[in-house]
Amino acid sequence: MKLLCDIYRSPRKDEMYLYVQKQDGVSRVPENLQELFGTPVHVTTMLITPERKLARADVHKVMNALQEQGYYLQMPPVQDDEMRAIAAQNSKLPRG
Repeated sequence: MKLLCDIYRSPRKDEMYLYVQKQDGVSRVPENLQELFGTPVHVTTMLITPERKLARADVHKVMNALQEQGYYLQMPPVQDDEMRAIAAQNSKLPRG
């Protein structure tokens, strides 16, 4: 089985992604989730197969969710206090 899906990132929450089947777009995503997610920002289009490795999601869970409910929501990783402190420190470093 193969699924062609679009992946969107949320403009409101870092590292939150929404996977949808390409042919459906966001039409099967509940309205309240769309409001919380914000206007989706397209990241990529990907062919997903059971053999494919995904960075932070189980491919079988993604495929099942896409077929059953029409979308898969990937939540940001949980950060502990130490990781939050590192992220805060990094955000204060000069860029360039």
